[in-house]
Amino acid sequence: MGFVKLAEGDLNYRFDGPQDAPVLVLSNSLGTDLHMWDEQIPAFSEHFRVLRFDTRGHGQSLVTEGPYSIEQLGRDVLAMLDQLNIDKVHFCGLSMGGLIGQWLGIHAGERLRKLVVCNTAAKIGDPSVWNPRIETVLRDGKDAMVALRDASIARWFTPDFAEAQPATAKKITDMLAATSPQGYAANCAAVRDADFREQLMSIRVPLLVIAGTGDAVTPPSGGHFIQERVSGAEYAEFYAAHLSNVQAGAAFSARVVDFLLDSGRA
Repeated sequence: MGFVKLAEGDLNYRFDGPQDAPVLVLSNSLGTDLHMWDEQIPAFSEHFRVLRFDTRGHGQSLVTEGPYSIEQLGRDVLAMLDQLNIDKVHFCGLSMGGLIGQWLGIHAGERLRKLVVCNTAAKIGDPSVWNPRIETVLRDGKDAMVALRDASIARWFTPDFAEAQPATAKKITDMLAATSPQGYAANCAAVRDADFREQLMSIRVPLLVIAGTGDAVTPPSGGHFIQERVSGAEYAEFYAAHLSNVQAGAAFSARVVDFLLDSGRA
């Protein structure tokens, strides 16, 4: 674990894997932290120097006054890479992390080798979804975060997975209850305001889009929309709800590794 100093405070990060391997950055979803990727680390760290971080407002990273923007979060990633003296990376982000990945692909493609965006969309929801949530979280604080945790199991996992793997589901959803209400609300605003539908065609790096068959938050249609607008982009779909990396586990990891290691996709 370590902290990168940004202008407003610290960004928590962690490295796994050999120091001389290509760097793979993992970006968490809204309401989780870098440990949402624990399942992937054994497979990913065989081939990459894995750099995980807590997005601003999450985990042990800084919580600054909101609202945030995806551009701001994307620039946090670039500042982290600059301070760690890392030029080019593979990047894999899920949900909000997938929005950050899209922003990087559009605005900082020269810093990317390959890009993976998972369980995301060029635009996620609309103000009628996000504004009441932001208002509730800012009003009710930790009580609202606990209520969101209890409701998130059905959004993040299919019912059969939640029933068969209750400890895994609890570990992930407990991250939501532990998230700063102020940080969560500020990131909700970032997701609310992001809209890359007209910019996707400017992504030029090799791209893999991953979706979950049972994802009601960011349905497969959103993944297809991205894949169809980025030249040469690939698409993969797993039986999962919103957190396909957790539910699909080894199959998810294998697909990402295969994409990143294939020199024919460079």
